[in-house]
Amino acid sequence: MRRFLAILVCKVGRAVGRLIGKGSSLPGKYALKICPDILRRVQLPAHIIAVTGSNGKTSTVEMIAAIARAAGKTVVYNEEGSNQIEGVTTTVLTHATFGGRVRADVLLIESDERYAARSFHYFHPTEFVITNLYRDQLTRNGHPEWVYDAVAPAIHPDTELILNADDPLSSCFARGHENVKWFGLDACSISGSTVTGVYHDGAYCPVCKAPMEYDYVHYNHIGAYHCTRCGHKKPATDYTVTAADLAQGRLTIDGSITIQLAFRSIYNVYNILAAYAACREMGIAADTAAGVINNYILKNGRMQKFTLGSHRGVLLTSKHENSIAYDTNLRYIASSKDPCVVLVIVDAVSRKYFTSETSWLWDIDFDQLNREQVRRVVLAGRYCNDLAERFSFTGIPSEKIEVQPDIAAAAQALRCGGSEQLYAVTCFSDRDKLLALVEKEA
Repeated sequence: MRRFLAILVCKVGRAVGRLIGKGSSLPGKYALKICPDILRRVQLPAHIIAVTGSNGKTSTVEMIAAIARAAGKTVVYNEEGSNQIEGVTTTVLTHATFGGRVRADVLLIESDERYAARSFHYFHPTEFVITNLYRDQLTRNGHPEWVYDAVAPAIHPDTELILNADDPLSSCFARGHENVKWFGLDACSISGSTVTGVYHDGAYCPVCKAPMEYDYVHYNHIGAYHCTRCGHKKPATDYTVTAADLAQGRLTIDGSITIQLAFRSIYNVYNILAAYAACREMGIAADTAAGVINNYILKNGRMQKFTLGSHRGVLLTSKHENSIAYDTNLRYIASSKDPCVVLVIVDAVSRKYFTSETSWLWDIDFDQLNREQVRRVVLAGRYCNDLAERFSFTGIPSEKIEVQPDIAAAAQALRCGGSEQLYAVTCFSDRDKLLALVEKEA
């Protein structure tokens, strides 16, 4: 009876939430109050794929869903991205019969890394993709090794792990686990010889704490590493980007599958490879997966093209309090050859804890914008002066930097002047404040 009531309340709550544009987690919260172990009482599909990590979860999940559907599978996942246990419960129960059977071939779950152990307390994924682990939102996640300890209890012995071989920390989940598949990048045109970024979380081995050495680096501390003492190193990969040319927007998987990139970012390369690996492990044909992700344009708004006056724009979403997300998007902008203007918006800091702590701005390598083709940098939002102080310690000439607290005023000034390529860098919480002022492209 409690199972039936929990499912009923969740379905009704979800229906009401859709009418008012809310409600992806609240129905699940009420369902869990009625029946705390409801996720143990439902019949789940044969394939349960989970994706977690510091970055790339939402994009990877979206591509897995698109590939699986192209292969003829019925996929259930939360397209709104509510990824804690309440959101997972809402997704599961909304698509369940009143008898408790989830009507799908694949249940696909984006899981918040901090709460994965709670989400998978009563059931476990058949495949578990872990994209990466690094510094992210100090107010809630502390150090990456703390996040590692939070994720570890979520891993069931029967689950197949699909891990990023290039990440020295998240690769440690394979220790003592028999069923593991690896994805990663060979040395290619985007590789470097030194670690990038303000800090180096891969300087020491996460296993024995001895100094770590790198054969090559793709970004920050992600690359081909080996410990100088215990032997912890990048493992051989099962799914591999064997060639990548971001300038040409092209990558090759396993030496034979060529993918054109709609978004020429190293993040996108890793997300594509993770999605490809998960779908291949589900038994989906390589050509089906490749056909979907070739020139794939994300629907989740993490990268949005727009027009503002005579400017053609690209919105690059970077999680506030996550310097690596910023660094990667700034690297994308720096690789542009055409004259451009960059708009950086920080109007809200923490989406969850509502702090005004901005020390994380000092961890971002804004000097990447010190390029001749970057004609202007506009700093906008409530924390524009914090940004201005941070930029005063870069090598970017002060005459290139403009400060405008009001986002609408900054957008209007851009609308009325210039025609350069425009890049906007901001967070999920501030994204719509800009998109409401521009003409979005499909």
